Amino acid sequence: MTTPTSTPGAATSWVLSLSCPDQPGIVAAVAGLLAEHGGNITESQQFGDPLSGLFFMRVEVASERSREELEQALAALAPRFAMDWSLDVAGRRVRTLLLGSTAAHCVNDLAFRQRSEGLPIDIVGLVSNHTALADLAAFYDIPFHHVPVTKDTKAAAEARLLELVDELDVELVVLARYMQILSDDLCRALAGRVINIHHSFLPSFKGARPYAQAHDRGVKLIGATAHYVTGDLDEGPIIEQDVERVDHTRGVADLVALGQDVERRALARAVRWHAEHRVLLDGHRTIVFR
Repeated sequence: MTTPTSTPGAATSWVLSLSCPDQPGIVAAVAGLLAEHGGNITESQQFGDPLSGLFFMRVEVASERSREELEQALAALAPRFAMDWSLDVAGRRVRTLLLGSTAAHCVNDLAFRQRSEGLPIDIVGLVSNHTALADLAAFYDIPFHHVPVTKDTKAAAEARLLELVDELDVELVVLARYMQILSDDLCRALAGRVINIHHSFLPSFKGARPYAQAHDRGVKLIGATAHYVTGDLDEGPIIEQDVERVDHTRGVADLVALGQDVERRALARAVRWHAEHRVLLDGHRTIVFR
């Protein structure tokens, strides 16, 4: 990743996110450090989790000081609080690789939002185990990479995926209805950098036709969950969820259309919040500063 730098003599808007064991003085120390470096705090959110005993904070600050100066100051403060932290230019577009199979709704939505709604990502490629999305990628001028996956080629396909992550300097991978299970090794290699979306019927309605099964059972709520990917299938830390209420008048096609819309909304919010450094991991949970 090319590290953005500040312009000498001009204020840069930075976003600082951090976590550490909860204790007195954290906010005062961080605010004081930023003030000492000419920082004007424009947004600040914090949360102390009584369950984990951890403290989380996200700050946006305008400062004319260089990235190097700010990072050196934060590195000097961090040991005092056993602090994990990150500093980035606010609004910087995160280099993102999409993975899809045949369903187009999530890929299309993210590409449209990037182009027209200021979603702060830079989609550097689309990887698919099919060719159905090639024309959509071409429409948005996104490089398309066909990487077929079979039982015998899965290891080679994942190796190619990691090559693309390195070659394209990818910071975030989004499984935009990618219908392949990632191996434990791949999940570990990309820990905290992969977001997935799935419908809300799991584990009740599995298989290729979950909406038909849900319709047959007369469900009243359909929804979607966006989460970080771990080796535990569909059980990674949840970033966002959304639902739609339905009734007996809705057919299977209605449920599918509503479900796709819910998936688009939940995934787009999760990707935006991740790109804006609003999501911090708290064990198996997430803290989301909206």
